[in-house]
Amino acid sequence: MAPVLKTTEELQLMREAGRIVAVAHEAMRLAIAPGVSTKALDAIALNVLRDHGAEPCFLGYAPGEHPPYPATITASVNNELVHGIPSESRILEEGDIIGLDVACLYRGFVGDAAFTHPVGAVSRSARRLMEATKAALQAAIAASILGNRISDVAKATAKSAARAGYSVAREYTGHGVGRDMHEEPQVPNWWSGKKSQIQWQDYELEVGMTYAIEPMLIAGRSDLLELEDGWTVVTKDGSLTAHFEHTVAITADGPLILTLP
Repeated sequence: MAPVLKTTEELQLMREAGRIVAVAHEAMRLAIAPGVSTKALDAIALNVLRDHGAEPCFLGYAPGEHPPYPATITASVNNELVHGIPSESRILEEGDIIGLDVACLYRGFVGDAAFTHPVGAVSRSARRLMEATKAALQAAIAASILGNRISDVAKATAKSAARAGYSVAREYTGHGVGRDMHEEPQVPNWWSGKKSQIQWQDYELEVGMTYAIEPMLIAGRSDLLELEDGWTVVTKDGSLTAHFEHTVAITADGPLILTLP
């Protein structure tokens, strides 16, 4: 199925959904500190969404053979790449880094974004990883212009990560966003350099196309493992990971980030 192009009016609704996600991000960011549980951050996000008339997209989500997801956010600490489940027993410690992902449904449209944040003072290597992941996201957004293709966005992410010396997760990609949380196109974080090896549809970018770009960089090897909870994905070698994400619209004037405050 081809990407669903959004009208100006639909983009305005997506911008509102994205703004609500940004407000939830800021509320959680202010609460991150040693001694705080990931469940407390989940409660903060849920309150923000519902105070703004939105509903969480992750809560109850059950694709494929996954069990229903039990929370509003994903909270992934240190070597957890994505999909970490919030828990009262998971208490943040000084030096941790935490990736927080939120998606909401507002008036029929989805906003989806993620960020990684330090817990207190963190190591120089952890801070460098976060900065490199954010830079990869910015490179991919800059490549989201008319005349380019999804492969150009993937190449921008991959080149930025490689220049910084990090691996990228190939198993998890960005994705189209609109009335559904996951639409076409897939937006990978890697590029093999050979069109014959593309395992996803390489669409030309068009006005009204909307997608979430979400680079996930890894300080060590890119081998991953899904835990027994059916959701949490970790690095096999225990290396740190970082994850940043924005929902972006293609416009005649360049990329429009829909998930800013």
